[in-house]
Amino acid sequence: MKKKVVIVTGANSGLGLETAKHFAGAGDRVILAVRNMEKGMKAEKELLHLHPKADVQCAELDLSRLDSVHEFAKALSMKEDVVDILINNAGVMMPPFSMTEDGFELQMGSNHFGHFALTGLLLPLLEKGEASRVVTLTSIAYRYGAIDFNNLDGINGYKSSTFYGQSKLANLLFARELNDRLTSNQNKTISIAAHPGLSSTNLFTLGKKETPWYVKPFLKLFSQPADQGALPIIMAASDERLVGGELIGPDGAGGRKGKPTIEAPKANVFEQARMKKLWDVSEELTNITYRF
Repeated sequence: MKKKVVIVTGANSGLGLETAKHFAGAGDRVILAVRNMEKGMKAEKELLHLHPKADVQCAELDLSRLDSVHEFAKALSMKEDVVDILINNAGVMMPPFSMTEDGFELQMGSNHFGHFALTGLLLPLLEKGEASRVVTLTSIAYRYGAIDFNNLDGINGYKSSTFYGQSKLANLLFARELNDRLTSNQNKTISIAAHPGLSSTNLFTLGKKETPWYVKPFLKLFSQPADQGALPIIMAASDERLVGGELIGPDGAGGRKGKPTIEAPKANVFEQARMKKLWDVSEELTNITYRF
């Protein structure tokens, strides 16, 4: 079988690392796109320890900086002729209020705008693949999310959980709108959303603070380990029955844990006017125009 080129953002730990383990073990070429190169190199060594013949490479990517996104895409295009799978996994969860150097609220900047820009820059390489796809991670937090177009940067008020939900809703809307536009323009690439349910990953450090001791027992009770949380991502990235536009998540109660399956999103979440406005705002703020 032809070796695929797979990019996993935030692949140094948690869901990203577990996803990278799967594709490295399958014999694909896996690019670990990470902000912290020291941690990335440790992840690379771990993967090579598990799979000594794996084709794995670590590359620097800070999704909170558009300059870094451009640098990553430029360097990648000089090394790779094609990208088969792009997994937009990296995320920031409920940190104290801060802004990126590009003027974005950190969660919206890293979780959505960074991945929006990255996907747009890599679309030409994805289109060279035979059956390429983009997988974007959302979260069950999208269910309480809302896009406040009048306060995307948080200057007029900030609550970490509210802005996390906003960024995860943006991920879901982006995944669907991207697939709609790819389909209408007769592109070969498809776009799928996935969420891990409640998974015990380093996102639960709640920014720079450690997970409170009293929360940990509940995490063990209601969540699943990262290797199980990665299964919806792997299904979204590899299941040949998927046609694009689906949301993949665990099949258990509330989508919190279980086996991966196609999930019915919250009613009316894919409001066309909202998806189009988010797309237009994202192109304007990132200065990235998709070339379909």
